[in-house]
Formats: sequence, C-alpha cells, structure tokens
Amino acid sequence: MNTHRSAEDYLEMILILSKKQDYVKSIDISNALKFSRPSVSVAMKNLKKLNLINISPSNAIELTTEGKIIAKKILKRHRTISDALVNIGVPRDIAEKDACKIEHDISTESFQAICKHLNCENKEV
Repeated sequence: MNTHRSAEDYLEMILILSKKQDYVKSIDISNALKFSRPSVSVAMKNLKKLNLINISPSNAIELTTEGKIIAKKILKRHRTISDALVNIGVPRDIAEKDACKIEHDISTESFQAICKHLNCENKEV
C-alpha cells in the first residue's frame, strides 16, 4: 500500500508508543508529535478508513496487521538511517531530524544497500 508521509509518521508513533505502554490513545499521539488533538483525531479517522488501525470502544488505538507492517518498515528505516548518520559524525539531534525526512523518500534499493553495508538486513525493530 502506498501511504503518505504523515500517515507513516502516525503509524510509526503508534508503534513506538505501543511498545512503551499498554494502550495508545489520541492524546498520547498528540503529545508525542506535538500536534493538536483535532488534527490527530482526523488522522486517526483516516487511518481507520484505510484499515491501518483499529479503535476500541474505550478509544484505545492499535495497529492492524497492515498498519504494523508499514510502521515497522518506517521505524527500521528511521533507526538505521539515524544510527548511520550518527556513526559518521552527525550530532544525534540532527541525525534524528534528517532520518525523519529521508525515511519516507529513500528507495528500497538504496535502503537495502545501506543495510547490507551496516549488516542490519535481518535486524528487527
């Protein structure tokens, strides 16, 4: 599935938050990304329509199988790229910001080549 950059950012954040806490709510995403609650609410409705998340009656958000696949892909790209940049001397804060930009646009071939060079092809997020 071809997703937009913002959708990928939301999915990535839901995955990150779900690893730290029992359930994720819109307010958690809003606080983590520093986005307004109404913006997050609209985004969650759109992700639900795309079948990338489920929202429970208690408003807990969880990734669907498809959502989890996309989120893991983006998170792996983010972590690999930011670590690679730090390893070549880029300060961590700048590497994190740059990785956020690069993770969405890098081709599969280029990313696989970076992973091969860094021996991270089979690394799980």
